Amino acid sequence: MNRFRVTSPFGFRVFAFGCLLPLGLAGCKHDAAPVPDLPKANLKVETVHSQNIGDTLEIPGRVEADPEHLVHIYAPLSGRLLNLKLTAGQEVRKGQAIAMLQSGDVAQARADFEKAHIETLRADHALERGKLLVAHEVMSQADFQELQAADDAAHAEQERARQRIHELGFSENGTSDMTAITSPITGTALEVGTASGEMQRSLETTNAIATVANLDTVWITGDLFEHDLGAVPLHRPVDILFSAYPGETFHGTIANIGDSLDPTTHAVKVRVVLANPGHRLKPAMFATLRIARPSVMRILVPVEAVLHDGDVTEVYIPSSAGKYTLRQVVTGPTRGKQIEIVSGLHDGDRIVTEGAAFLRQPVGD
Repeated sequence: MNRFRVTSPFGFRVFAFGCLLPLGLAGCKHDAAPVPDLPKANLKVETVHSQNIGDTLEIPGRVEADPEHLVHIYAPLSGRLLNLKLTAGQEVRKGQAIAMLQSGDVAQARADFEKAHIETLRADHALERGKLLVAHEVMSQADFQELQAADDAAHAEQERARQRIHELGFSENGTSDMTAITSPITGTALEVGTASGEMQRSLETTNAIATVANLDTVWITGDLFEHDLGAVPLHRPVDILFSAYPGETFHGTIANIGDSLDPTTHAVKVRVVLANPGHRLKPAMFATLRIARPSVMRILVPVEAVLHDGDVTEVYIPSSAGKYTLRQVVTGPTRGKQIEIVSGLHDGDRIVTEGAAFLRQPVGD
């Protein structure tokens, strides 16, 4: 029985034998008319060479406020917030009052101070009387020392109560229970977490009254994956693009690479610090970090030359007498209409660059 290899007009390789099996026939007649040859697929075989390829790594990132110039403002004591004069995006100065706080803690602190003051006066009088009694040998030296210790303790308690009032921002001689909430830095209010009239619990509140940041410099952070760590050293120049400013490129250097991998993504944080004149860069703005990596010698082949079989990638290599064999390769990134071959091919190898798909063995009967 004669066997012919033909290719159909639809691109599939067909193996034809010297007879056709009509539908329903079990036998084969040797005198059947031969199948006419169909046009064969055009195959192109080329020699591949290594070439020096410049590589650029792109990392998605985002803008963050510099934590060294960011503060969360909380109430220094419990009370009711009044006259909040701050909105998100507003510029504030260091020491500027952003709200008033009315607190019952102040009244309690002043009461504690008054009580301590009274105890101090009582201890002072007792000590003065004790001095007279000791002088007339009516009181023992041990009893007098007890009076001295009690007087020292009363003065210490009075000073503690005085310091508590000062910590709250008040004077022990005042009468007001209102205090101003001020910004400790000059910056921009990123968010405001409360409103006038709300009660503040200084030891229980998890939401800050406001978050203020100085945006004169900002951080650009991105995720650097584990397999790229060796190619990105500290202080490598970086080009940064923002979708908000198309056609404009910002320049910086890598200021920090994190020391711990995220257990889920296996990436570390990479950081670039940028000056931000005019505050054009806003926190949470998306960015793209482009990092030039050292050039490498790689082989580039047309994308259609590489065949995929599950997780395996292969190319056809011409052998002899018009025969072709498959060789497994490892591919890298795609560059336009070409794909990088990391391993599996060598400089000077010949491969099928066009029509490789037609050489696949047909699937099924």
